[in-house]
Amino acid sequence: MRNGGTVRAVAAAVGGALLVLGAAGCGGAEKPEKNDPGAARVQDDRKAPEAALKRVPGVGDRLWQRVPAESRQVLLVSGEGRDSADSDAALYTKKGSAWTRERAWPTHNGRKGWTTDHHEDDLRSPVGVFTLSDAGGVLAAPEARLPYTESAAFQAPHYWKKSYWHDFDLVIAIDYNRVKGTPPTDQTRPRGQSKGGNIWLHMDHGSGTSACVSQSKADMEYLLRTLDPARHPVVVMGDEADLKA
Repeated sequence: MRNGGTVRAVAAAVGGALLVLGAAGCGGAEKPEKNDPGAARVQDDRKAPEAALKRVPGVGDRLWQRVPAESRQVLLVSGEGRDSADSDAALYTKKGSAWTRERAWPTHNGRKGWTTDHHEDDLRSPVGVFTLSDAGGVLAAPEARLPYTESAAFQAPHYWKKSYWHDFDLVIAIDYNRVKGTPPTDQTRPRGQSKGGNIWLHMDHGSGTSACVSQSKADMEYLLRTLDPARHPVVVMGDEADLKA
């Protein structure tokens, strides 16, 4: 592990795994969209870093002022539209007083799009600024810097569509309605059950999610290797219009 990243080893039975994921914000296999154009969008983007910026582009004052002053890593997830499941991500790092885009790639979000008032099972991803503090998955940690829990409890139920079985092989918890410093599978919801929870960055199955943000395995591995607790990473996420507001 680099920079003192830790691994939390957790033994879990398959029955327990189904119980945990059944209550997850990304749990439950939504019906895949026919001829989903997003499936072709899931490709690795190896563009060279861009020039330094005064701030992360595309984010208005309303959300930018919620980015903690100590944050030196911002993952920007920008949706194509309020009701679209297609989005794009870019990782920015702050060096001195300037921000630099390190890498960008395609993603999917909630299959019904975005909302500023997320509730359980609305199939929309919440708009906002959220810290990123814990990770985990079925697979062993790929040099993860964030605290990482390897456990069979992440295994997607096999009664879901087969293309979804590996969604939770690698996971980073988005700190929406959860307790930081706990495994992503922790079910505690400080704002109440109705506000949803278990919203994660996880691997992509080619279409929209229940509320999470999904990307390729290569991009998940990149995030796990790169997101550093010492840099206080956050995700700024939403549809393009809400991000700019």
